[in-house]
Amino acid sequence: MVSPPKSPPQKSHGRLAVTPSRQPRVLMEDTPQVAGAWRAQVLTLFPEMFPGPLGGSLLGKALDQGLWALNPIDIRRFAEGKHRTVDDTPAGGGPGMVMKPDVVGRALDFCADTRPRSADWPVIYLSPRGKPFDQAMALRLSQADGITMLCGRFEGVDQRVLDARRVQEVSLGDFVMTGGEIAAMALIDATVRLIPRVLGNQASAEEESFSAGLLEAPHYTRPAVWEGREIPEVLLSGHHAKIAEWRHAQAEALTKERRPDLWRAHVAKAASEDPTGEAELSDAHTSAQRRPEKD
Repeated sequence: MVSPPKSPPQKSHGRLAVTPSRQPRVLMEDTPQVAGAWRAQVLTLFPEMFPGPLGGSLLGKALDQGLWALNPIDIRRFAEGKHRTVDDTPAGGGPGMVMKPDVVGRALDFCADTRPRSADWPVIYLSPRGKPFDQAMALRLSQADGITMLCGRFEGVDQRVLDARRVQEVSLGDFVMTGGEIAAMALIDATVRLIPRVLGNQASAEEESFSAGLLEAPHYTRPAVWEGREIPEVLLSGHHAKIAEWRHAQAEALTKERRPDLWRAHVAKAASEDPTGEAELSDAHTSAQRRPEKD
């Protein structure tokens, strides 16, 4: 009987370890960790919620390849007593409960002890009162060595632990959610996709909304005519300079119309970079007129 051929040895260059986990999902079992890979520590009362959508598509593939690592950590393991209580009534009275500083403090200290001392490693608390999250922050976080995120629950976290551990508060918008887990996933998604090799085409990240302070121009694809609506003629011309000019004008027009706050910032930045006034912004309402759609 002929023995089956042996499988070729697997490449291990740059790999630190293969670490199994008890988390109930496939991608966190035997996930490789590449040396120097960006890492997200997520402190949560619901670690089973991860990776969720982060385990699919390009981010899931990059996670499986070890281009980044995800470590959901159960906050309750740092609580004491028979019931592992993580919250208590708010000082001064009021509705709801507040996450205890001693429990959260031990959880944050554990995270600090498991990352490199010299690392660029922001610690973030997802909170509606925090600094607004934007594309510039996502880019900065993607260039760090990793991040630790604290997902709040109930009425929030005792302020003393946020102050003592110098935790940055970050908000995804002017709304309130039941917890920080979904917000953490959104922040991770926006950040990880900017890490080199995660996207199939890195140019996509360079040309999308907010990357240049403007909203992105509209997109079109075949068929050339759909329900009587045509692709703008310039996009079919093959003239790359004119296409780039059209897209930039469209981006300016959309930004001015839909996000006047971004438009004002864009104009102010252009003025600061060109104090002589020799350079001019394109007329977003003349040169960037969008082609009227046919009924």
